[in-house]
Amino acid sequence: MNNSSSTHTRTAILGLIGLMLVAVNLRPALTGVGPLLRRIGETLTLSSAEQGVLTTLPVLFLGLAAPLAPRLARSLGIERAVLAVLLVLALAQLVRPYTGVSGLFLGTAVAGGCIGIAGVLLPGMVKRDYPQHASLLTGLYTATLCFGAALATGASEPLRQLMNDDWRPALAFWLLPAVVAAIVWWTRLDGKRVPREPVSAVAKSLFRDKLAWQVALYMGLQSSLAYTVFGWLPTILQDKGIDAVEAGLAVSASIMVQVVSAIMAPWVASYMRDQRAMIVLVMTLTLVGMAGSIYGPSDDVWMWVIVLGLGQGGTFSMALTLLAIRARDAGTAARLSGMAQSLGYTMAAAGPLLLGVLHGMTGDWRVAGVFLILIGLGATAAGVGAGRNRYVLDD
Repeated sequence: MNNSSSTHTRTAILGLIGLMLVAVNLRPALTGVGPLLRRIGETLTLSSAEQGVLTTLPVLFLGLAAPLAPRLARSLGIERAVLAVLLVLALAQLVRPYTGVSGLFLGTAVAGGCIGIAGVLLPGMVKRDYPQHASLLTGLYTATLCFGAALATGASEPLRQLMNDDWRPALAFWLLPAVVAAIVWWTRLDGKRVPREPVSAVAKSLFRDKLAWQVALYMGLQSSLAYTVFGWLPTILQDKGIDAVEAGLAVSASIMVQVVSAIMAPWVASYMRDQRAMIVLVMTLTLVGMAGSIYGPSDDVWMWVIVLGLGQGGTFSMALTLLAIRARDAGTAARLSGMAQSLGYTMAAAGPLLLGVLHGMTGDWRVAGVFLILIGLGATAAGVGAGRNRYVLDD
């Protein structure tokens, strides 16, 4: 009896470690590019528009690949699907810095697709394996994801300087967390035959549900701001005269403080009548921090990036929270997650691209900043609709 309990505990701990290691890998392939973007552009002679495409591709493929997640789960089993995604992610990050412009773009797209698939699979695993602690683990999962994003943002430029001022090995470095996660995940399988996920019965389409669209729009618009920050904020800060290393560290700090609001925002909102007030609060912080980072004096940049991080951590965790609480059951929540992430991330891809195009046309980040503020206002409006205490598919 004791041996059985010990085995169960060990399996649960190993499973939790595996989940957190996978979560660490859901942003470095994206956020590691931003601090190196200027060097990449100079080395490969990329225009502002082409650099915008590079920051957009992974976000676009986050959305395009998300619908593949249920199919992979049904054919391979969800555990084996996650392992396959980790291996392909590691390979893409190994290849993309060393295969020229085409390889860089292709590898970045593949990495984004892998992250999109894993991002759909993991929340379902949390709900399945830890149903009594789903909220807590969603917070931990979000915090770990933010940690991985911050680590890559802050360390990529120092890594480049350590590696003979070469951005290629600094970018390839981020395959190592994927390899570690794959090894731990492999031991988690432990030779067992992993059951395949059942095919869901035909259900009413979410695409005809207004609330589902509001959730998807909020997910997409707040994600557009997030990936624009990942891809462009280091360059924006450098153009304000801030040193490249300090710019990377500032954005890293912004992402790191997201851990605090990522955990606190859903917890505090759970004591409120609905989620609208919290969404307005975190979106306001995001807009204030964004405006300060672009329009404020360079001396105050650390204050603004911290405010921005506190806002964006809350906006993202609230988006993930809405995927669960706007559905009456786990099956509907999974479908809502797939719809919102597929549509949302595909929509979000336009943000970094259009920002690059606007800056290329005007040469002025202040003009591009107006575009970001408009996105934030749209996200706030969608979030107010999605934050009402209602359920999708209710007649």
